[in-house]
Amino acid sequence: MRRFDLPGRSPVTAENGIAATSHPLGTATAIAVLREGGSAVDAAIAASVTLSVVEPQMTGIGGDCFALIAQADGQVHGMNGSGRAAAGADLGWYLDNGFADIPDLSAHSITVPGAVKAWEVMHSRFGKVPFERLFADAIRLAEHGYAVAPRVAFDWIRQVETLRRDEGASKHLLVQGDAPVFGDRVSCAALAGTLRRIAVEGSSAFYQGAVAAEIAATVQAKGGFLTEADLAAVEADWVAPIATSYGGHQVLEIPPNGQGVVALIMMNLMTLMNTGDLPHDSAERYHLEIEAGRIAYGVRDAMVGDPAHMTISCEELTSMAFAKSLMGQIDRSKRNPSVELPKLPASNTVYLTVADRDGMAVSIINSVYGSFGSQIMTPDSGVLLQNRGACFVVADGHPNAIGPSKRPMHTIIPAMAVKDGKPSVSFGVMGGAYQPMGHAHVFSNMVDHGMDPQAALDHGRVFWADDGVLNVEAGVSAEVLRGLEERGHKVQAAETPLGGGQAIAIDHERGFFIAGSDPRKDGHAAGY
Repeated sequence: MRRFDLPGRSPVTAENGIAATSHPLGTATAIAVLREGGSAVDAAIAASVTLSVVEPQMTGIGGDCFALIAQADGQVHGMNGSGRAAAGADLGWYLDNGFADIPDLSAHSITVPGAVKAWEVMHSRFGKVPFERLFADAIRLAEHGYAVAPRVAFDWIRQVETLRRDEGASKHLLVQGDAPVFGDRVSCAALAGTLRRIAVEGSSAFYQGAVAAEIAATVQAKGGFLTEADLAAVEADWVAPIATSYGGHQVLEIPPNGQGVVALIMMNLMTLMNTGDLPHDSAERYHLEIEAGRIAYGVRDAMVGDPAHMTISCEELTSMAFAKSLMGQIDRSKRNPSVELPKLPASNTVYLTVADRDGMAVSIINSVYGSFGSQIMTPDSGVLLQNRGACFVVADGHPNAIGPSKRPMHTIIPAMAVKDGKPSVSFGVMGGAYQPMGHAHVFSNMVDHGMDPQAALDHGRVFWADDGVLNVEAGVSAEVLRGLEERGHKVQAAETPLGGGQAIAIDHERGFFIAGSDPRKDGHAAGY
């Protein structure tokens, strides 16, 4: 239990339904849909659509999503709603034209948006209310406006200069050439119109016809290869989750092309090192998590991509035997300087989780990747296009090399834990590359250190920067900083928060939910 004489907030408890999202309006939408008889899937999709309007720097209908859906009997279904590169995106062309990587803010970084298709497929299987209802709140907010939240304003102002370069982005995302500030009321009539068409006609209104034609034309006008045929060929795939055991739970992640496998490798290493036995605020704990992370992320950079192009299976990567083969690189007493620094793709993401009275829990994450994605927006339909293709590498023979109709390695990952045959914790952490580290740290906080979801999310975070120096949040003690420096780490104060996150724990014995939402964003949890 937290100290009530210190700043903080309590977790939310409820019996009938609960939701935790990165924005109060997203949570309000989810709870409203649950009260109307919708399933957790309905509520999660509806909240995702609302967040596409009120957190445009993080997510949108021009982005991707992944989800884990747990049923009361313990079955967990994975959804891969990530889009593919254009059929015309040939590695040889990029090599011949001198590309060392895929530029973040370029038409070449735009992949087919997969979220809208994934929402439709999930609703067709698990939805209870009409598909059109899931868009109602978002359409109203886009049409009539909403007040900009603090974290949204914090992010928005940092992108003004680059947003001005694009006709659509400047038209729809700036007010007289500048970013809105906290409390300003903004709207986007063009986006409202597109959402209304999708709500009534289904995903075909997005992937075919006028909207698709404008997306393809916008990308091609800026040198990209995306076509109407690429959009029409979109797929959203049901996938079998991958898993490992940690702290008496089975922890599940989405398989590649996502980086969830990294979190599972980390947890296996943490199990082998017995990190759960260490004090939760000890330098040794942070040191060992960082070292496990650097090694696991190195595996990601070398081996993870579109599963059709990987040379090692997820079963091998998530095995304890594989983790044992990595253990020789970890020194409990000091940083290993020989471990190559992993790449740090940045990501702007919304994660949310919902659980309903029928025992269903949903862990879902949506993103346009960079802040405002590619920062390329269709002028007429108001679709902000993601830049997930920037995650591709330009290297012959690499599993994550850009290629025709290929899915890039993804940073966004939802998580779910199951215990005794029932869903026990639905959780996720935002923050691009930080996400696997966040999954391991937050879940350990709950199962190893007895923290409730809110305390587990609030707990101070540490993660390396591009130069290898550790970014340390203000919540981490000076004693831990000294201990990390003594172990060979360079440390600095984090300039921005490390990710975000939401979590719901399910207490089956006592019959209620416990939720937390991350203060690093405009997080909000509620139940009834």
